[in-house]
Parts: sequence; structure tokens; C-alpha cells
Amino acid sequence: MKINKLGLSVKESEVIVEKLNVLMSNFQVHYQNLRGLHWNIRGKRFFDLHLKFEELYNDSQLKIDLIAERVLTLGGKPSHTFEAYLEKNILRIGENISKDTEAVQLVIESLVTLLEIEREILHFSDEINDEGTNSMISDFIKEQEKMIWMFQAWLEE
Repeated sequence: MKINKLGLSVKESEVIVEKLNVLMSNFQVHYQNLRGLHWNIRGKRFFDLHLKFEELYNDSQLKIDLIAERVLTLGGKPSHTFEAYLEKNILRIGENISKDTEAVQLVIESLVTLLEIEREILHFSDEINDEGTNSMISDFIKEQEKMIWMFQAWLEE
């Protein structure tokens, strides 16, 4: 078995790179959804949600960069075209959403799907002893689980 400079199997690293590129592609769509929500939100909760969606898309942008850097660290190439993002995306694309509850439901739905992708990555990266990926993905999961709880609480009114 060929080992890379990180002490990981080259073949297994290629698999994790592909999984990370899928995650990054979905984060890119999530990012664009959040931008659209930020721009199009209307109603009495405009100010709160406008700011929250900006906070979330800035956070997503940072996560996208972390994922790309992890792909490079593992010896891969990060996806970087809209075509690749859409090909690997499984998130619902939210278009022209302006109602507060519909916007928040899209965010929750997207976070749940991102968690599914991340848990698959976490399981695989744990099996191959890829602690760098484990740590990054664990941090993402912890933050997103809390965000889902907070948005669900917001919906309860």
C-alpha cells in the first residue's frame, strides 16, 4: 500500500478527497442559497434574518475554504467550477424565497443534508485514521447541529 507524506494511504486519501469535493459542492450551493435569502427576505423579521443569513453565508464561505485547503493537504484538487458544484450537489436550490418561515425551513433542510454528507465523511475518515479531516468535520457537525436546534426553536413561536 502506497502511503503519502501525511502517513495515509494514497488510495484512501483519493476517496476522502472526492467525498470532500462533494461536501464543498453542496456548501457552494448552500452559500448561494443563503445569499439569495439574504437579498430577498421580506416582512417584519427582515432585519433579524437579513443579518443572520449574512452571518451564515460568511461562515459557509470560510468552511468552503477550509474544505478546499484540506483537499489540497491530502494531495487532491478542489472542485472549482459551477458545473462541478451542480453535478455533485444534492441540496434543494432555493429560488426567490422571501417568506421568513420558508427561508428558515430551507436553511434547516440544507443543514440536515450537509450533516448527512459530513457524517459519511467522518465515518470514513475515522476508519482511515485521518484525524485532520475528522477534526474539521467534527467541528462542522457540532456547529450545524446547534444551528438546526436554534432555527427549529425560532420556527416554534
